[in-house]
Amino acid sequence: MNVPALSPLSDLSQEVQLRREAAKKALSHWSHPRLAPPGPSRVRATEGADGQAVLEAPVNIPSGAQILATPPAEDFSSALLLDSIRQSLIRQEDTIIYSLIERGQFQRNDWVYQADGVAMPASRSASQPSTGSTPDTAPGGTSAKCSLLEWLLRETEQVHGRIRRYTSPIEHPFFPEDLPMPVLPSMTYPQVLAPCAADININSRIMSMYLRHVLPAITRPGTDNNFGSAAMHDVLCLQALSQRIHYGKYVAEAKFQAKEEVYRREVERQDVEALMDLLTDVSVEQQVVERVRRKAEQYGRDAATAGSTEASADDSDADAPCKIAPEAVAELYASWLMPLNKDVQIAYLLRRLDPPS
Repeated sequence: MNVPALSPLSDLSQEVQLRREAAKKALSHWSHPRLAPPGPSRVRATEGADGQAVLEAPVNIPSGAQILATPPAEDFSSALLLDSIRQSLIRQEDTIIYSLIERGQFQRNDWVYQADGVAMPASRSASQPSTGSTPDTAPGGTSAKCSLLEWLLRETEQVHGRIRRYTSPIEHPFFPEDLPMPVLPSMTYPQVLAPCAADININSRIMSMYLRHVLPAITRPGTDNNFGSAAMHDVLCLQALSQRIHYGKYVAEAKFQAKEEVYRREVERQDVEALMDLLTDVSVEQQVVERVRRKAEQYGRDAATAGSTEASADDSDADAPCKIAPEAVAELYASWLMPLNKDVQIAYLLRRLDPPS
């Protein structure tokens, strides 16, 4: 009986070879273009005991952590396609309203927003290595100078940044200078927007708007000592508002493609007033404001009780106070969210024709 000679590459060796190739490909893409440190790569491929190619974790990952080597992932969702923009905007309305309702259950708690209002340990960014300082002091021994909200928001972005949240074009950090290196391989996204989109971030204005106008409208004055809960819901509100406002880049791109000749002419002229006229549809804006007002009224009341799908005429829930003032949500959209969204659209369109840098 003749036994066929084994191929130089058996099935097992082929699998090992494929995994090694995957590791090499992952290494070539394992970078954050804005954050990658100079010098040699902080990640390298190794071979595990079973021949499986793995990536050793970056230096800021806990000792012993390893990540399977995979080629850069591709985002197969339709979230970034222009056809899905309208549904995405409506879905974001729900997120914003629910976030505001959750924040509104607590009092204002002004201490959350005052530097040193609450004694907090210093936040250490990715660029600040541990110095062995005590928990209540900043690196170098100086006392921490930040509010609870700022501290929690920065720490949240540290965690989310490690799982590549801010490599997505729809996400915009409030502290972009402090983002850590991701621990996941890079992901490729559909190239829907012009290159200038990456430079547009108005989160500082969103933070100011939130503290000065949104909080007073959705919370009761006073302190109930729920500092942590208040700050946590503040972070969720800010993230939801930021995503919705910066989505103006996609709205602007959709409008540009729908009437490219008209928009191109005004962009070349850098005519802000003409572009604003093109962007503005008063009737649509009024529909949006009325829709979010109705949603806030609906979401802010308890559902009808005891097996009835609709509230009866004498149902006490129908007259119960709303958990959030619907007019406050409508005012937020009319006076702040939509104007800021249009500012993002204008900023994007003015640079829409810029050549890639």
